[in-house]
Formats: sequence, structure tokens, C-alpha cells
Amino acid sequence: MAPTVNVPIGVSSNAVCMTPIVPIRTDTRRRVTGMPQASANGVHLEYETFGDPTADPLLLIMGLGTQMTAWPVPFCQAIAAAGFHVIRFDNRDSGLSTILDTPTPDFGAILTGDLSTVPYTMSDLATDAASLLDALSIPTAHIVGASMGGMIAQQLAIDHPTRTRSLCSMMSTTGAPTVGQPAPEVLMLIFAPTPTTREEAINNTQHLFEIVGSPSYPTPTLHTLIAEAHDRSHTPEGTARQLACILAAPDRTPALTTIKIPAAVIHGEADKLVDVSGGYATAAALGIDPLIVPGAGHDLPEELWKTYVDAIVENASRATGQ
Repeated sequence: MAPTVNVPIGVSSNAVCMTPIVPIRTDTRRRVTGMPQASANGVHLEYETFGDPTADPLLLIMGLGTQMTAWPVPFCQAIAAAGFHVIRFDNRDSGLSTILDTPTPDFGAILTGDLSTVPYTMSDLATDAASLLDALSIPTAHIVGASMGGMIAQQLAIDHPTRTRSLCSMMSTTGAPTVGQPAPEVLMLIFAPTPTTREEAINNTQHLFEIVGSPSYPTPTLHTLIAEAHDRSHTPEGTARQLACILAAPDRTPALTTIKIPAAVIHGEADKLVDVSGGYATAAALGIDPLIVPGAGHDLPEELWKTYVDAIVENASRATGQ
């Protein structure tokens, strides 16, 4: 069966208004001094840590076309202050991590079930994360993922159960075609023509997130955040490869039912990018009750940081016995 379009993202100027067949190749990246990189699973991953290196490690995984900087520094610091060593990183094909030089995926073929041009799998991205832990000499960690990062986090818990202390899946879904789908108006924005200028890319992304962001918690600095992300790294061809990976991923529901570690699911009730049904389905597969947040969409508004941090910390603490 051909895969259903299921395209969650975070705040990025890479992932919107992208021609689905032949995106323009752009690699405009600005190195940030002082940020370390680790060699992991054949790629280099840019990462940053917060808190006491001897504390329990907690890995944050971000979504499609979205950089680690979408995890706000105060958000990371709040988790660290609760007694965790927090690691955030750029996935392959995003941010300042390795951007592959491989042919553009054939989305027309992918949507008919031909996956021969898909460059890597969700398991590959999960292994990237596990290999980053290896590079940091961390045997096990609490895993938290948002959007596509939630998919990677789920796959990490499935493929590498001995590395995963706890799992928190945020604004994500199981991969089942009947749940977690974007609203039709969102799909139209995602598959619009590729922007040709910086201004256009930033404005298009802002328009998207005015639609999919939290209706009860608008972000007044949204334009600035998107511009900063664009100027740090703008790699739409990398986002296209990540999107192909999502479209090719199988339904994780059966495997999720086998996960026995402490788990949490957080989802905005008003999420138009990954419908809340994806959160409910993920929680049902894990055998838990989800935290459904009224008025929240597909973002991390400052007013909800405490709610999300408390849920992450509470779930991780159940694994550590705190």
C-alpha cells in the first residue's frame, strides 16, 4: 500500500513551501563556535549539553527539518535544574550536522509505494541517536522527542531497548495512516513551490506556524525565531530526505505495545500539523493515558514550558526512582 502523507515538523524555514519532487539545493549554514560535534553512525552530529555531566542523561530529539535550537535554552535548563544532564542535537540532514550529498528522493514514486529512492530509514535516525550516546560514553538515557523526533524516540526505544531508560513522545504519532494526519490546509502549504529568497522562506514559515502553532498561546517573537533558524542553517534538500524517511516508515503500533519502560505522551489538542489522534494512538499502544493540552498546537510556547518540563521530569523520575 502506498504510504500516507504524514509530515510533522517544528519551527524551521526548511520544511515548508517545498516542491515535493525536486527541491532547490541550498546549503547556507553558519558555524557556531564552541559547539561540539560527535562522529555517530557514519555522520557528524552537532550537539550541546546542559547541566551536570554526572546526572542522569536525557536526550532531546527534534523534528523534520528542525534544528536543536528549537528546544529553547531555558527549556533545556529547566530540565537540567531538575537533576538531569540534557543533550540536544541536530539530526542528520539538518542544522550543522552532516548534510548528505545524495540524489533527491522521488516523491511521486514514494507515494505509489516505490521506496527505492528513500536514502535512510527511521531506524537509521534512531541509530544516529544511539551512536551519539556512544560517542558521549553514555550507556543509557531518557529519550524525549517532538514531532518527527517523537517518531525517532519511539524507534530508538523499539530498536535499542537497553539504551532507553524512559520515553516521552511529544506532538507525534505512530505511523499508522489513519491517525496523526495534517489538516488539508497545512498540506497545501507544505507542498507549495519552493521559496527562492530568504525573505520568502521566512515569511512562508511564519504563515505556516501562525496556522499550526498554539492558538491560545501565540508566539510574539515567531518571525525572529524563524529568521535565526534560517540564518543558522537552511537546507531544504536535507528536509526532503527526512520527509522521504517519514513517508517510508512503517506503522510502529505493534512494536510500541512491547515497550515496558516508563512512557509519556504529550500532545496539543489543537495541533493541525499532527492531529491529536496521533497522540491518543501512541498512548493507547503504550498502554498509558496521554497528556492532552487544551489550546496547544504544534510548537513549544513559553507559557507551556513548565507544563511540558514537569511532565518530562515526572516520567523520567519514575524510571530513576526519584
